[in-house]
Amino acid sequence: MKRIILIALCLACFTGTVSAYGLYLSCPESIQAGLPLKCSIDSDFPAGTTFNIVFYQTQYTSTEVSRQPITIQDNQVTQYKLLDTEGLPGGNYKVEVQYTGGDEPRLRSDSKTLQLVKLIDRSGDITITSPMTQILEDALRIEGSIYKLGNGGVKIEVRGPDGVTLRDEWIGTKEQVQNGAGIFTKQVPVISAGDYDVIFTDQKGYIGMKTFHVGSTATQVITTVPTITAVKTTKAPLTTAPTPWPTATKSPLSPLTAFAALAGAGLGAVFVMKRN
Repeated sequence: MKRIILIALCLACFTGTVSAYGLYLSCPESIQAGLPLKCSIDSDFPAGTTFNIVFYQTQYTSTEVSRQPITIQDNQVTQYKLLDTEGLPGGNYKVEVQYTGGDEPRLRSDSKTLQLVKLIDRSGDITITSPMTQILEDALRIEGSIYKLGNGGVKIEVRGPDGVTLRDEWIGTKEQVQNGAGIFTKQVPVISAGDYDVIFTDQKGYIGMKTFHVGSTATQVITTVPTITAVKTTKAPLTTAPTPWPTATKSPLSPLTAFAALAGAGLGAVFVMKRN
């Protein structure tokens, strides 16, 4: 009887072991903010089983950042997912594997479905002193300092509208006596206007990214055709004043002329009476 009970317990244990699956999530415990977070997933679940890889920010409450599906393949090979952290602030985050089916599967006790991650934000360590907006003929001038970098040097990469302009070049830094910052300067010739992302890295890893805007120096000439508006002016007709007749000038008559005239008039009257 005891042997029967023992065999039954063994069979139960064997059955339970077979029905449980393993699921193993692995991510870095910390990473520089802005870099992709690379996580691996291993599992012996049947091919076709689908999970979601969910990325959360856990500052005060859990806030979902992104969600990606992952499906187990026939060979059950290790799969990788890249989680974007660009633009995220530094702080605490977590990655979780969530089953998408109806019934939660039974997992083996050594399975790992949750990973805490810390994002380290060093972008505030970069101070840019050259203009963030530059003209094409002077661009691209990259000048500034990195907090407490000293003479350690910094690696920069420049990406613009035409692709990678400068790839992973180390430039020397000069220690600033006042605060130990590392001062850098670099002139990178560019041929196109647009936005240029400058990525900074040091011996500790990724620091941050700064974006410069380069504008074209060509000025657009706008030709404006002046509009001529005819102004209608009403003029009063010219009035021509009539030419006045010459005014007769009366000359005073002498007494002799008056007497002669009276005498002539008298003779004329006598002549008329005689005829009658």
